[in-house]
Parts: sequence; C-alpha cells; structure tokens
Amino acid sequence: MGASSIVRPLRAVIVFGLVSAALLAVEAGRASAAQCESWGGLPPNAGTGDNEFLGVAATSACNAWAVGHYFNSNDNNQTLIERWNGKEWRIQRSQNPAGPLVDNSLLEVAATSPRNAWAVGYYYDGTDDQTLIEHWNGKAWTVQKSPNPGGSANENELAGVAATSPTNAWAVGYYHLGATDHTLVEHWNGKKWTRQTSPAGAGSKPVNGGFLRAGPEIALVRVAATSSSNAWAVGWRSNSTGFQTLVERWNGAAWKVQKSKDPGGSDSSDRLLGVAATSSSNAWAVGDDSKGGTSPERALIERWNGKRWSVQPSPSGAPGEATEFDGVAATSSTNAWVVGNYRSMTTLPPLIERWNGNAWKVQPSTNLNEGVLYGVAATSSNDAWAVGSYNDGSAQQTLALHCC
Repeated sequence: MGASSIVRPLRAVIVFGLVSAALLAVEAGRASAAQCESWGGLPPNAGTGDNEFLGVAATSACNAWAVGHYFNSNDNNQTLIERWNGKEWRIQRSQNPAGPLVDNSLLEVAATSPRNAWAVGYYYDGTDDQTLIEHWNGKAWTVQKSPNPGGSANENELAGVAATSPTNAWAVGYYHLGATDHTLVEHWNGKKWTRQTSPAGAGSKPVNGGFLRAGPEIALVRVAATSSSNAWAVGWRSNSTGFQTLVERWNGAAWKVQKSKDPGGSDSSDRLLGVAATSSSNAWAVGDDSKGGTSPERALIERWNGKRWSVQPSPSGAPGEATEFDGVAATSSTNAWVVGNYRSMTTLPPLIERWNGNAWKVQPSTNLNEGVLYGVAATSSNDAWAVGSYNDGSAQQTLALHCC
C-alpha cells in the first residue's frame, strides 16, 4: 500500500544475484585513496527482510547519515536511518507516522552539522501518500509538519532535501491534483515549512502512457543549495511523446525554469535524478537518457558553468549497455563524484565515476558482482560515501562504500 511513484523511477529494474563471498570478508580498516571499499564493516540491517539506502549526507569524516527503508514482518516499508560515528554505522530511532501496517519511507537526507539534519520522503495516510519530513536536533528524530497541496486524497511526496544552515532548507517532490501532477517545492525558514511557488507547472500525459517510466508526469527529485540565494532542483516533465529533463533555479527571490539539455531528442526519455553545486557558477546534474524511448538508457551528466548547462562526456558503459546515474556530489570545481548502476547487466559492480577537474573517470568500487548505488556525499577530495543496496542471496541489504 502506498508504493511511492517517485521511488519507482529512481529504483531501476535490476536483476540481483549472489554477493561475492569476498565482500563479506572485507577488512574494517581504511580503504586506499584510490578505491572505495566498505570501511568499518557492512552497515546493520533492520528486521529480516529487504533493506535499502536511498540517500546519504556527511558533515565530516566522523559524522554521516544514510536513509531509506526496510520491509517489516507485515511486508510494508518502514523508515530507516543510520548514522556513521567515525567507526561504525548504527541504526537510529526514526519515525513512522503511518504505523507498521502501511508504507513509510525516507528518500533523501541533508545535514549541516552533527546537531542539524533533515530527512524527507512519504507515508501512506490510508488513502494516498503524504509528505514526510523528519528533523534531527542532536538528540532525536521528530516528524515536522509539512504542506500537502494535493490534499489527503491525492499523492504528495518529497524526494529531495538540501540545507545550508539551521534556518535555510529546501525539500522538493511532486503532488497530484486535478487529474495532473505538479512540481512541489517547500522551504524551511527556521520556524516552519511552507510551500513555495514552482514555475514548472503540470506535466502532460505522454502518448505512450508513460510505460517506459513509471511515476509522475512531472516531478522534482533532488535539490542542492549553496546559500540562501542559490539553489538548484532537478527532475523531469512529460510531453506528448516522452520525458524531458527539468531544471529549476532559486535566485534568492523566485524559482525559475532553466534551459537544460535533452540529448535523446524531443521524442526521448530524458531524466535528471541528482544535482550538486559548489557555487553559483559550478553545478552538476545527472540522470539518464534514451533516444526515442526505446534504445538502452545512457548515463547522463550535465554541467552548469555560470551561463549554461552542457552535456559532459562519460566513460561508463559500452554500446548496448544500459547505464544510469542516480546521485552526484561535489566539493569544488575540480572534485566531484557520480554513482549509479548498470541497469541491464548481471555481473558488473555498482557504478562510480570521479571528476578530477579535466575528465570523468570510472573508479574501482567494490568486490560486489552486482549492486546499485543511489546516493553519494563528499566532504573533501578524499572523503566520500556512496550508498545503495546489494543482494546477499536471500534479501536486499544496505550498502555503504567509503572512499578515504
């Protein structure tokens, strides 16, 4: 009940297999600077069913958060929050406002300090999904009141969150109202969350019925901010034939749609699933594109140079391989990370690439033969976390890779 329409497109269909036995024997010591390996052992899992990380945030080498969900004994999603304390991951007590009999899920997390963090997602109210925002005050996670412009009888979901201070945070997603989907932007001013005007409008229903991309006709799924006057939100919107990339920018006074690239063409299925920024003149957006909506998805990277967005070459994937980027993080103009997966392959590890200031290069990741990464966070050029899930032969398990 209440399966998220945003989670489905983010969670690509992947055939998981057995995890390499070598991964289970990973040492707890530091990884080399050239590779990302599990550090401090595998994160714990809640319950005995599937567990999955969908987002990660870090403020230092000794403080990071990962969020997602796990399946309880009732076969419903329950919120999952874990914290890295510099030595190990530990499950934190999180809130499930809908209770254990229906779905509750967290899709993204942001933090500005060890005493200030936000996690967003959705919960099922008995009729449809409603926005969920939880806040960490240094002692506990508590549910915060958030707007649901679609009302209790329609879907309202948050998929992305960013924060620059205790008095400035953004959450983005979508809501359904009047037979159409609409972008959703909410802002925290230090006292309450309020809905903000989003100029993207509503999406039109593609002629193919959207079967290539389950989910809303239009949505914002990730947001990044560098100050109170500079933020970016990304996602997709449908037209009469497919899906096109969507980028909006906050200039301190209003959100405005920005011209972004659709390399697959007007009849393609192009989406942006992640965004990161370090300044008003340096930002990255990632996702995938499929020309004509029929060819294998290709990993997509776009960069903002202060004037325009342009497609950047990516070395991942060979002709015929389906690849997708779900997350991006950046610490400077010469250091950034992207993570994702090979969607159609069954014997390849999670996908990680790094920007060195001149080019993107595929990075060694893990001993996993199969797995997927959805989120990445970095505090410096030698401190980054990538999170997702893998299959241990019986269920999906949380995955956290650290590059240090």
